[in-house]
Amino acid sequence: MLGTPMRAKVKFDKEAIHAAVAQGVPRQHRGEIWKFLSEQYLLRQTIPSRPPANHTPYKELLKQLTSQQHAILIDLGRTFPTHPYFQAQLGAGQLSLYNLLKAYSLLDPEVGYCQGLSFIAGVLLLHMGEEDAFNMLKFLMYDIGLRKQYRPDMIILQIQMYQLSRLLHDYHRDLYSHLEQQEIGPSLYATPWFLTAFASHFPLGFVARVFDMLFLQGSECIFKVALSLLGSHKPLILQHDSLESIVDFIKNTLPNLGLVQMEKTINQVCEMDVSKQLQAYEVEYHVLQDELLDTPPTLNQHQKAAQLERTNQSLRQQNLDLLEELQVSQARVCSLESQVEALVQSEGQLREQVSALEEEKKQLLSTVTHLQGLLAGLGIHSCPDGHTAAETEDRKGLGNRTVDTLLHPPAPPECS
Repeated sequence: MLGTPMRAKVKFDKEAIHAAVAQGVPRQHRGEIWKFLSEQYLLRQTIPSRPPANHTPYKELLKQLTSQQHAILIDLGRTFPTHPYFQAQLGAGQLSLYNLLKAYSLLDPEVGYCQGLSFIAGVLLLHMGEEDAFNMLKFLMYDIGLRKQYRPDMIILQIQMYQLSRLLHDYHRDLYSHLEQQEIGPSLYATPWFLTAFASHFPLGFVARVFDMLFLQGSECIFKVALSLLGSHKPLILQHDSLESIVDFIKNTLPNLGLVQMEKTINQVCEMDVSKQLQAYEVEYHVLQDELLDTPPTLNQHQKAAQLERTNQSLRQQNLDLLEELQVSQARVCSLESQVEALVQSEGQLREQVSALEEEKKQLLSTVTHLQGLLAGLGIHSCPDGHTAAETEDRKGLGNRTVDTLLHPPAPPECS
């Protein structure tokens, strides 16, 4: 399929593509396959998506200045802080990430830059060059529709949390009830899943598989991955009976997937279809919101209580996020301290080597001086080039004879 001439205009069999992606995507071809999947996605769309109003090329965008520079720079070190490509401060990885986020903030002023977007861009950069990654970021944001969840009002993200809650009620009723008893809504644990497509907490091998499905199926796959993960870990989640322990398990223990669990999740995503439910629950959300707006004044107290509860949940989420950032920073400090210790040890070893070499140099100089004294006692004077005077005179004589021969060559022998 990849080698087909004019492939961007050829619509391949959808089932064949699904079967191929479900079997696994070779890492060395993943970037090219994502481009291929984006082409096929666009060919299948009956209603074209709204393209960005700004058509400035990537290289031209890089020449401009962005008002989001400070926010982007702050998040560079927080994006995959342990990955070698992004680890070095303002190294090649961080500079490419900065360029990509800066260009997008200029392309889409409404969204600009939002936390979480750096992880999406980072995953793309791990599989393709800057300009290709920028084009794929545009595809994910505009054609797949991810940009809606990054808009300043965050309304779409609220709708997604409601949809996930309703799906959890449909597929895993006992788990839904358990979380409700502890007043744990999806916003407490699933917000980063949606904003980073699982890239901020899960192994990169799993994240790459999620992106395979994202390019293949669209944003619907994020709901399916979330449902599969929660369902497969349901027995363990039900063992916890407090808000803190449940949220800690979902955020820290659940992401440590093994290969078997990873493939099980992807297989379930391939088999599930929740598109109709998602549409129904989006309509349901808007109807509920309209009803709240039309509620008589006598229920204002309940609305205030609900608003306070949402604020409380938001603060809890922020607290958990800050704790997570603190843990990452502490790990970074420990890593730097280890590096400093290693450098100090290396410096000590180098000093010892320099000292040993200086001592050896002194001994060699002493030996040379001793040998020169012995030669002088024998009446032999050494020359700067290391030869004795007699050898030098012989060489001079040989040189003079050679010059004479060149100037006055011997007569050729007479022919008999």
